[in-house]
Amino acid sequence: MNIRSWVLLTSFAGLLLLGTLTYHALEDWSWVQSFYFSVVTLTTVGYGDLAPTTDGSRLFTSVYILFGVAIAISFLGVVANKYVSHTGRRRKK
Repeated sequence: MNIRSWVLLTSFAGLLLLGTLTYHALEDWSWVQSFYFSVVTLTTVGYGDLAPTTDGSRLFTSVYILFGVAIAISFLGVVANKYVSHTGRRRKK
């Protein structure tokens, strides 16, 4: 794994941790709900079953999405690229 992949991995993991801690504190959600909402938000799935209810968590979510989605998409793109290049090598044999 190259340095770019490690930076994206740690950034994505850090964002998930930040979101989980913040939503747990601001929304009084369980740890699982907070982690789940962070994943759903960063991957832009947005099921709608949970939503921020306070002004503080809404403001946090706005900034979290702006920075987090770019990092999440970059990280998931690297993962997809590694998978595609790995499976492509197997087929060529």
